[in-house]
Amino acid sequence: MEDAFARSVPEVLDFFRVDPSKGLTDIQVTTHARVYGTNGTPFWKLVLSQFDDLLVKILIAAAVVSFLLALVNGETGLTAFLEPSVILMILAANAAVGVITETNAEKALEELRAYQADVATVMRNGCFSILPATELVPGDIVEVSVGCKIPADLRMIEMLSDQLRVDQAILTGESSSVEKELESRITTNAVYQDKTNILFSGTVVVAGRARAVVVGVGSNTAMGSIRDSMLKTEDEATPLKRKLDEFGTFLAKVIAGICILVWIVNIGHFRDPVHGGFFQGAVHYFKIAVALAVAAIPEGLPAVVTTCLALGTKRMARLNAIVRSLPSVETLGCTTVICSDKTGTLTTNMMSVSKICVLQSASHGVIAAEYNVSGTTYAPEGSIFDGMGLQLDFPAQFPCLLHIAMCSALCNESVIQYNPDKKKYEKIGESTEVALRILAEKIGLPGFDSMPSALNMLTKHERAAYCNHYWENQFRKISLLEFSRDRKMMSVLCSRKQIEIMFSKGAPESILSKCTSILCNDDGSTVPLTGNIRNEIESRFSSFAGKDTLRCLALALKRMPTGHQNISLDDEKDLTFIGLVGMQDPPREEVRNAILACMTAGIRVMVVTGDNKATAESVCRKIGAFDHLEDFRARSFTASEFEDLPASEKTSALQQMTLFTRVEPSHKKMLVEALQHQNEVVAMTGDGVNDAPALKKADIGIAMGSGTAVAKSASDMVLADDNFATIVAAVAEGRAIYNNTKQFIRYMISSNIGEVVCIFVAAVLGIPDTLVPVQLLWVNLVTDGLPATAIGFNKQDSDVMKAKPRKVNEAVVTGWLFFRYLVIGAYVGLATVAGFIWWFIYSNTGPKIPYSELMNFDSCLKRETAYPCSIFSDRHPSTVAMTVLVVVEMFNALNNLSENQSLIVIPPWSNLWLVGSIGLTMLLHCLILYVPPLSALFSVVPLTWDEWTTVLYLSFPVIIIDEILKLFSRKTTGLRFNLRPRRKREVRDK
Repeated sequence: MEDAFARSVPEVLDFFRVDPSKGLTDIQVTTHARVYGTNGTPFWKLVLSQFDDLLVKILIAAAVVSFLLALVNGETGLTAFLEPSVILMILAANAAVGVITETNAEKALEELRAYQADVATVMRNGCFSILPATELVPGDIVEVSVGCKIPADLRMIEMLSDQLRVDQAILTGESSSVEKELESRITTNAVYQDKTNILFSGTVVVAGRARAVVVGVGSNTAMGSIRDSMLKTEDEATPLKRKLDEFGTFLAKVIAGICILVWIVNIGHFRDPVHGGFFQGAVHYFKIAVALAVAAIPEGLPAVVTTCLALGTKRMARLNAIVRSLPSVETLGCTTVICSDKTGTLTTNMMSVSKICVLQSASHGVIAAEYNVSGTTYAPEGSIFDGMGLQLDFPAQFPCLLHIAMCSALCNESVIQYNPDKKKYEKIGESTEVALRILAEKIGLPGFDSMPSALNMLTKHERAAYCNHYWENQFRKISLLEFSRDRKMMSVLCSRKQIEIMFSKGAPESILSKCTSILCNDDGSTVPLTGNIRNEIESRFSSFAGKDTLRCLALALKRMPTGHQNISLDDEKDLTFIGLVGMQDPPREEVRNAILACMTAGIRVMVVTGDNKATAESVCRKIGAFDHLEDFRARSFTASEFEDLPASEKTSALQQMTLFTRVEPSHKKMLVEALQHQNEVVAMTGDGVNDAPALKKADIGIAMGSGTAVAKSASDMVLADDNFATIVAAVAEGRAIYNNTKQFIRYMISSNIGEVVCIFVAAVLGIPDTLVPVQLLWVNLVTDGLPATAIGFNKQDSDVMKAKPRKVNEAVVTGWLFFRYLVIGAYVGLATVAGFIWWFIYSNTGPKIPYSELMNFDSCLKRETAYPCSIFSDRHPSTVAMTVLVVVEMFNALNNLSENQSLIVIPPWSNLWLVGSIGLTMLLHCLILYVPPLSALFSVVPLTWDEWTTVLYLSFPVIIIDEILKLFSRKTTGLRFNLRPRRKREVRDK
């Protein structure tokens, strides 16, 4: 029943055909269960998703083709299947890492059950019984009381106490509990906050007792709609993932073109005698094309990207930012909007008293005194400061403050306690009453007991409510008048040493109207509450509630006749006014600087909350969200105001919005989608169940460490310290990681271009194969991988947070950079081929044959030669070529310490990890050269000193070439070649 909030109680009961005095019958329960229902990713898919990448698919295809070619040629042994086996092993390892690190969304859905009640008190067949909440059906009559977790969505039908208040912060984000009522509510576009006669599943009763009828179970509850919303949310590809996919598509086309070109160029050689026939020749050159594909594809790229992101997550963990999804590290770098929940994220979600107003003296005119209270948590820690900002050493020595402490402790039904497991103070009951309990602790006790040293000697468990317990032991509670909505106050009768005193607290206007006298703070005397004094108190109240947007309560007392045992409504008159307290859900102290840092970095902070507009605007002013605005009226909207705007104005409002209030979960998700449609990269912070769908939909969801398990599981990152400022540090780290990611991607591209050029030039020139596939694989996986990973340790730029966020459509490799690395890659390839040719023509250990003989190697067997044809299968030339390729790539790794800075400015020792990886790579290469079993496996032989000298001569110029290109980049804006036509508008991937 979706509109139960708009129906009267009789209408709702009649709809379910239920008698409120008897409940449903067994037959009705069975019928309703059938009609309405009851209250209650395979692993292989997760594994397969790791292979859903274009480059990975090309690699798998290359491995399969290589395997099939080995079978066609009748090859056997380890070397025949080494290449496809190694490729598949690397991909399997990469998939295993992905499965372990990826978030399993189903876990978030399972954890929603933690917010469902286990049991419910239900009336059936005329009597009450306790049943599992999963057995509830619409139409059941349920009784709820203080501490009860609501088992399903319920419509109030009967109030069994003066009031019923519910804490529904996990659903709406409201900082205060909500008073529920029986009357129907007819509201257009009603949100959860408007449905004041509905008790929502998973929320908690903090005051009162009532009966209600079940109107929604399972997925038809507010909590169930969140679950459905999470199920329907598809994971968005991160900006880096999209760019790598684009690059992969581009690379696949280039590879396909080159492979076909190499095959076509060599059609004339298919019939060469050395192949033994046309078909065998075609197969031979097809293998070369496959080798070319292996050379062109950066096999190590997925693993290196994963490793670099994992290294970033370790650094971020030290900053208290725990990353749950590796790609989200990089997403932080291009975040343009942070949608932040207010309650519990920008504020502490702990109501606390921040101001007190009392009458100081009335003897020489009306003099009111204001006190400020420090401490913004439920911990009994904080001080009282006078109007001059001086700390009071013994606040309880002041009569008004002493009586405020008494009233706060006695006229109170809440509990504060210390949880040693969570190492924090927790509340039970109303947030406003808990705030008064903490105020009593901060004021302290009179006499010796008030000594701070005496209180500090207590354990945290004892200290939690020590002062409150003191007053509860001094006074015996006799009678209680509960809070009611018409009176807007509550009173308690207490007795101490045969003296009866009634303490009252409530709305300031209600308390003041019943007061005839007021307590003075200077001497503890009681004076009549004159018109002037009343006006002064009302003026302070208006200031507290208006300018400071504090939630205000007034406290009063009344001396009752001796022996008085009961109080009635008639006793709530002729009260003595004690003081006025103002409380708030205070902002976190570090948030202001964090928001300023976000603005400097070009990141817009948008506050999104279920709270009311005035309270949220006050918080925004305190945290600096409105500092740069003279008029923020066009920047602050409630959900209903925004929905009423015409479509054209909504777009404009979204671009300027700073505050979005009175929202529910569907609005948050809608906001994220709308911002993403405007090409914004959205980070959503939150801690409640109500935030989960938006956290999952956002480009990066950021949950608070103290938040719900559901929010954490739906997020990409968790702030362990709940510190909004940690986001700023995480964004800086994300930007640095992206810069390093670009560097090693460029390094791998230039290296792989060199390998392609090497094979292509050899095929065009008609010389023997310079490198065999297994040697290419070794270079790609080992000699490319280690330095590329070490580039991830390049230091963060000092001005990384002064730049605006990069655009989502910014290419990982721009046109000019691609040209630069084409030049570098061309040199790498040509140097490799030069090393191969050098051994045949100039090496002292080689045959020193003319170049023309080398080009006609395939006809050697049909001609008479002065040298044996076996020299063309000698392993020396391919070893020299492979070593040139390895060494030139090591020098090229040093080029990637910076995109444009010279090695003179940023020397190699600025990244010792890179220096170490180069040393390790060379050690591994020497192992395969000089250890016989390995040298046989990789078809290499040991090199002489002359050969090593030639290798160095051919390799070092790559540094000189790149230094010239870097100089050109610094001196000019560079040539901006585009790989593809620029579109007018980049449409976001869905």
